[in-house]
Amino acid sequence: MQRSISYQKPVALLLYIALYTLYISLASIYPFLPPLFSVLFVLFLHAQKREDTPALFAIAFCLVIFEVNYGYFLFSSLIYFFIQYKFIIPKIIQNFSCNSCIKISYLFFTYIGYFALLTFISNIFLLEPPEMNYYIIYYIIIEFLIVSLYES
Repeated sequence: MQRSISYQKPVALLLYIALYTLYISLASIYPFLPPLFSVLFVLFLHAQKREDTPALFAIAFCLVIFEVNYGYFLFSSLIYFFIQYKFIIPKIIQNFSCNSCIKISYLFFTYIGYFALLTFISNIFLLEPPEMNYYIIYYIIIEFLIVSLYES
């Protein structure tokens, strides 16, 4: 069985990873560029719904790049995404009916919940907690606009 030359999904995923790596490097230098953390979560949700394993691995790799770039605990964002997917998202869908409310709550809980998880882990291991600044509100607004454009 031969692979069709038109099947280019792995190549596209590698290109997306390379572009995200370049973008997150620029985002660490310029704080007005959002890190696209909640956009990765929305992509994670869609990959989970489609059961797209290569896309999940690509998102997990992008999350590791995000954590390394900002100095967070390794695999903490991936663990938080699974916790949010299993416990928080079903409650959000159950309690909200409008699509925009669901999207903004995804973004809000992604950022605020992740920093709460990092603070909790820091308190357990007696480490310095991550600092949370007002850029997070800016990131939520910008990423809400990006996620609103993504319809599927």
